[in-house]
Amino acid sequence: MLSMSDIQAKLDPLFPGLMGVTLTELAPDRVVATLLVRPDLCTGGGIMHGGAYMAFADTLGAVGTIVNLSAGKGTTTTDSSTKFIAGARVGSTVTAECLALHRGRSTLVWQTSIRNADGKLCAVVTQTQLVLEARQ
Repeated sequence: MLSMSDIQAKLDPLFPGLMGVTLTELAPDRVVATLLVRPDLCTGGGIMHGGAYMAFADTLGAVGTIVNLSAGKGTTTTDSSTKFIAGARVGSTVTAECLALHRGRSTLVWQTSIRNADGKLCAVVTQTQLVLEARQ
C-alpha cells in the first residue's frame, strides 16, 4: 500500500494540491482530509462553492480506490451524486471523511461526508470509481 505521504506528494502538483487538499488519515476503507476554505474556493457570498465540495470528495474517493488497486491498475470516476446541506465560511477549515461502501473487483463505491469547523454536515457525496486495466 502506498503511504499517505507518497499519495500526498502525488496530489500536491495536481488540482487537489492547488485546492489545498491535505490528507490526514488513510486506510483501505477510509480516507480523511482537510481543506482551508479560501476566497478562491467560494461563491460571491463567502461560502464554499458546490464545485469545491464535489472536487474535494472526488479526490478522496479516487485516493481510496488507489489504495485498493493492484499493481498496474488505474481508476476513473463514473458517477457522483452530491447533496448540499449547509455552508462553510471563507477562512474556516472543512473536514471530509470518505468511507468505502463497496470494494469490488471492477468498481468501488465511496461516500464522503464533509463537515464545517463546527462539525455541522455540509455535503454528502456518493461516487463510483471504475477500476481500469493497465494500458498496453
